[in-house]
Amino acid sequence: MNQQNHRRGRRALRSTCAMLATAALVAALAACTPQQAATGLDKDADVTVTVWTGQSGEAHKILESLAQEFMADHKNVTLKLSAGASSTPELLQKLSAGFASGKYPDMSYAFGSWASQLERSGRTLDIREQVKDPDVAWDEFAGSARATVQPTGEKIIGFPAVVDNLSLIYNKTVFDAAGVDYPNENWSWDDFRAAAAKLTDASTETYGYAYSVSGSEATTWQFWPHLWQNGGAILSDDGTKAEFDSDAGVKALTFLRDMAVTDKSVYLDQTDTKIGPLFQGNRIGMMTSGPWELYGLQTAGTDYGVTVLPGTNGDHQTVSGPDLWALFDHKDPNRAYWAYTFAEWLTSAAQDERFSIALGNLPLRSSSVGSKAYQERAAASPGYEIMAANAENAKQARPTVPGYVGLSEAIGKAISEVLQGKGDPADALKSAAEEADKALGDS
Repeated sequence: MNQQNHRRGRRALRSTCAMLATAALVAALAACTPQQAATGLDKDADVTVTVWTGQSGEAHKILESLAQEFMADHKNVTLKLSAGASSTPELLQKLSAGFASGKYPDMSYAFGSWASQLERSGRTLDIREQVKDPDVAWDEFAGSARATVQPTGEKIIGFPAVVDNLSLIYNKTVFDAAGVDYPNENWSWDDFRAAAAKLTDASTETYGYAYSVSGSEATTWQFWPHLWQNGGAILSDDGTKAEFDSDAGVKALTFLRDMAVTDKSVYLDQTDTKIGPLFQGNRIGMMTSGPWELYGLQTAGTDYGVTVLPGTNGDHQTVSGPDLWALFDHKDPNRAYWAYTFAEWLTSAAQDERFSIALGNLPLRSSSVGSKAYQERAAASPGYEIMAANAENAKQARPTVPGYVGLSEAIGKAISEVLQGKGDPADALKSAAEEADKALGDS
């Protein structure tokens, strides 16, 4: 993916396409044989570290430049960078095949939804001890990002690579035409619903809000803040049962159903491709999206604003979908040492400014906020600074348990049907939870 497609395509990181390959992973790993390697750490020995970046275009070029800089400072290290696959979602299949053949990288970009599968492969490093070093400043990474790279609460299998969150983006042109005040950080969902109704105009096919009904992860993950703000949970504490069919879940889905079916104030996108263009064309008043959206809005000349999600009793929780740099074990201490060292260096504050922030992603580290690079990005991308601050509202991590793929598909289908007037919220969630439990039990 090129730089802009990577940013605008962050929604694809949660798509069904991105997650379908996970189902075949565990079976492919069972028969794997570890690669033979030398024992005993020698930091001065010549070593080659293979890195699959999962990137193309400008993002990959920046990584190549940073790798050259790292090698110039460490003459004994050769970093072999490649995209690893023709697209980021295909990396998991390549990793699975590599585990089976013994030809897998030392470090690879990975979607957060893959984290549990990767840990279960038995091929990941565990860097819990290394990140205790105060110089690593592990606590500078957002809590949701730290949870993603420690998917079962045990091994830490890599470093955060990308962080984001959902914020409320509003179209000022649509608001001004309807004479409605702009959203602010104190809005409740009742305020949101009332505004969406006022913004909706059937004669011009203008909608107050938009929501995915593709049944993909784009449908699912936008629901989680509603669930959490109402006091609900996705999973039981032990991660074995779905709990989204609680009273909190029913209340959350009923709210969205009432907006879509009763108020008719929600544009329902069955393809996950139309919301952005319609918003840019001043046909949608509000959407919940992230930093990947800003470039397209600026390019289209859309007059927009950004604020945090509406809240429930003052709770403005959002959802984040962090990705990671996964580190893999070849039973070679030299490769492990330098893969870790490169990953730590790449995700340090200095490189965060030159890679993540330079590409328009949110800063990985809290210490990057306020830097010159951050200030320049914030000035160039209105709303970026608000989205970065909104990381504080990402208080819970999206699950990375192996059965999450099936769980997401089950509830995504239920949400889509209910919003299109085809089911009762309580019944739909109960049925989805039963399907999700089967997926969790089979994983």
